[in-house]
Amino acid sequence: MWWILVAIAALAVGYWLLIRPHRYWLEKGVKQGNPGFIFGDNWGTVLRKQSFADMLEMVYNVCPNTRYTGIYQFLMPTLIIKDPDLIKQITVKDFDHFVDHPTLIPPDSDPLWGNNLFALTGKKWREMRTTLSPAFTSSKMKYMFTLISQSGEQFVKYFLKQDQDLVTIEMKDTFTRFTNDVIANTAFGVECDSLRDRENAFYMMGKEATDLSGIWNNLKIFGYILIPKLFKLFKIKLFSKKIGDFFTNLIKSNIQSREKHGIVRPDMVHLLLEARKNGLKHEESEPVQDTGFATVAESEINKNPTNAKTEITDQDITSQALIFFFAGFDTVSTLMCFMSYELAVNPDIQKRLIEEVDETLETCKGKLTYEALLGMKYMDMVVSESLRKWPNPIAVDRVCTKPYTIEPKYPDEKPVHLETKAVIWLPTFGIHRDPQYYPDPKRFDPERFSDENRANIKPYTYLPFGSGPRNCIGSRFALLETKTLYFYILSHFEIVPVEKTQIPLVISKKQFNLTAENGFWLGLRRRSKV
Repeated sequence: MWWILVAIAALAVGYWLLIRPHRYWLEKGVKQGNPGFIFGDNWGTVLRKQSFADMLEMVYNVCPNTRYTGIYQFLMPTLIIKDPDLIKQITVKDFDHFVDHPTLIPPDSDPLWGNNLFALTGKKWREMRTTLSPAFTSSKMKYMFTLISQSGEQFVKYFLKQDQDLVTIEMKDTFTRFTNDVIANTAFGVECDSLRDRENAFYMMGKEATDLSGIWNNLKIFGYILIPKLFKLFKIKLFSKKIGDFFTNLIKSNIQSREKHGIVRPDMVHLLLEARKNGLKHEESEPVQDTGFATVAESEINKNPTNAKTEITDQDITSQALIFFFAGFDTVSTLMCFMSYELAVNPDIQKRLIEEVDETLETCKGKLTYEALLGMKYMDMVVSESLRKWPNPIAVDRVCTKPYTIEPKYPDEKPVHLETKAVIWLPTFGIHRDPQYYPDPKRFDPERFSDENRANIKPYTYLPFGSGPRNCIGSRFALLETKTLYFYILSHFEIVPVEKTQIPLVISKKQFNLTAENGFWLGLRRRSKV
């Protein structure tokens, strides 16, 4: 009889540990889908049956006409916030309850990751964000525009020198080389030409640092989700020692050289050194010129200096430069890739954009200026629609930092009490493809963002850079970098489909990041100048 008792006990323990957790939202009166055993709603991505974007869209639509939906990251309950008004309530009005991102890797396990702006929490995040905020204003972008423009000119000269009518390239590889050079130049003070010097140390280290497709990297991410205490015990780092040492030594030697020789460059290292020495002041008012529809305004919370002066160490500068690199290397190049694809398969849209490029080039007499670039309305419409249809990141997370209650709004709702450490997601990909906000959402239509139509976009349904005080600090930089490169490309080339182009594009199921299944193979066809 004892074995029967053991079996009953084992079943009870198994139910308590592996099955009951997936009833968490039901017990709170929150609708949910059908999570898979152990894997929860991640089963499709783990088995590579679904891309992360497909999974997000699935859970967004699983319970229609609800303001929120419960899902499970393996056994961890996560609340999907779908209602725009509730998104505003949580991310702006009640921001003090949702200040932080979930801590994936503890700071003491990997200080290089743990000290960057994305990973910092609470008071430390507030102090660092307030310190860095002035470095990302429109005037500072104008300050760095010269370096970005130089990289754009360098990019097109490389392909013009090939003296071919049509050059076939894989856009992801090509654009990451451009974003690598821009970040190296503007964030680290290092000049690179990764199209010519294809295996330069900076590019190879950056590629390794941002590669999340390998088995070991996937295991590290899943490990910190499933068994965080064990991974913390062994201090398993996101970045390898080789990567950490490379970027740390690069920043230290760069700082020493600048301080010794009095070198001043219009880049991020200089701005951070100025913040360390004298502090940076947020401008009283932004320039009148619009920096783009997708630009997220800096919250007043982040403009107000804290009482205590933040000490900025060399490691802090390295961490901020590295997260700037990490974000810029992959996410900006991803935006560029999807925009290239859409221009190639929508030649009428590309033709209109080329006409605006030519008009702007004539207006500024052959030399692109910061003001002329920001004045390109159709360019901004195309970039905005690219971010709408192909947002990266696919979802934005927040963690509840103090207990919070979502009050009921409709008869079938009841109060939802969120405990400290509860995780929520803003499902950007799902909202951007919701037909109630964007009719015919899979159609690429820049006219959604025309002066006449942009007022019809419901607030908090367009979230390519997040929402509230914890939005992406680098939105202006990302938009400036993208527009600059496309200006130079379309001045000389048309982007066209080639034999290897996958039409329609299929999202890869093998990577967390948003990317194409067979790569972004497209052609640069030299324009005939009449």
